[in-house]
Amino acid sequence: MTETPPPRRARAEIDLGALRANVRTLRARVSPHTQVMAVVKADAYGHGALRCARAALDAGATWLGTATPHEALALRAAGITGPRIMCWLWTPGDPWAEGIEADLDMSVSDMWALEEVVEAARVTGRTARIQLKADTGLGRNGCQPADWPQLVDRALKAESDGLVKVTGLWSHFACADEPGHPSIGAQLDLFRMLLEHAEKAGAEPEVRHLANSPATLTLPETHFDLVRPGIAMYGVSPSPEIGSSADFGLRPVMSLKAGIALVKQVPAGHGVSYGHHYVTERETRLGLVPLGYADGIPRHASGRGPVLVGGRLRTVAGRVAMDQFVVDLDGDAVLPGAEAVLFGPGDRGEPTAEDWAVAADTIAYEIVTRIGARVPRVYLNERDDAEAVPGE
Repeated sequence: MTETPPPRRARAEIDLGALRANVRTLRARVSPHTQVMAVVKADAYGHGALRCARAALDAGATWLGTATPHEALALRAAGITGPRIMCWLWTPGDPWAEGIEADLDMSVSDMWALEEVVEAARVTGRTARIQLKADTGLGRNGCQPADWPQLVDRALKAESDGLVKVTGLWSHFACADEPGHPSIGAQLDLFRMLLEHAEKAGAEPEVRHLANSPATLTLPETHFDLVRPGIAMYGVSPSPEIGSSADFGLRPVMSLKAGIALVKQVPAGHGVSYGHHYVTERETRLGLVPLGYADGIPRHASGRGPVLVGGRLRTVAGRVAMDQFVVDLDGDAVLPGAEAVLFGPGDRGEPTAEDWAVAADTIAYEIVTRIGARVPRVYLNERDDAEAVPGE
């Protein structure tokens, strides 16, 4: 069968070969007894949760992680039934019973959550798998240390009643991407103390985990039984100040491309896009790129975002609009349909997601995650071949 050609208007190319290679690189950084949880929340950081989950599992990940229970349930419904799936961002009234029936590992950070999951276990007649999360200093989700003894005691009581099984104890770093930050050691010490309390009280977790992407890459003492790489799995450096993707042996998975929709000659002094923040200095040619902030292109990168067109790096001319933006082709003979590469791995001269992050004064996590649903994902290297070179 002939493969459907990629859409010329716009597409996000997702290199699953690169993703598998990244997972293998991350696995190589941890000890053999440490498992890898592939975090596929937010539609796998914009890359497509189902395809990326399968590729990560092919490469040796043994857990999947999502933020919401709905993300986790969607993976189960799509046929991912074997591996453990953990979800951690619950709100009152969320589908605890469905989570139990789908055999999810569900994070509990407060007494209200424990009460809801226990009630759901009673209703379903099944034991719920729960993981207790401690706030060791991030100040977001997680149980405060002062409340930890009560949460642990109540969870172990529910476990003795056969209603729950405490499968994990975990927390999350605030500043793991800043080596030497004093909070890192403080959080690690507190996590160890809270683990000791829970285990002395009778907890026998399957996994204890703390390490996110930067900790997986740079803090081996934080790996415990499982690591949770997210952005690193997609080949984006979690800390550009420490090293690039290439420095960590990772390759960016997403490339964002579009076909030039229109090329036209304009005179000097011609205003471009809303507000005329860009005015041509001389007679030139303008190229129209059919992507805008409705597709996730940051408006804040207006006048700064880099684009590779016709073998040369250009800059967004004027404001990014909802559906389109303009580049000044500087008289070059570029034709409609020519490829514009907003970002990719960077090894062919194209910008990277990090370059766009700098242009938009944000982080590369946001650049890839915000690419909208109307940009089709085109998957490359779907066949798992451990010997293949990513991108070939």
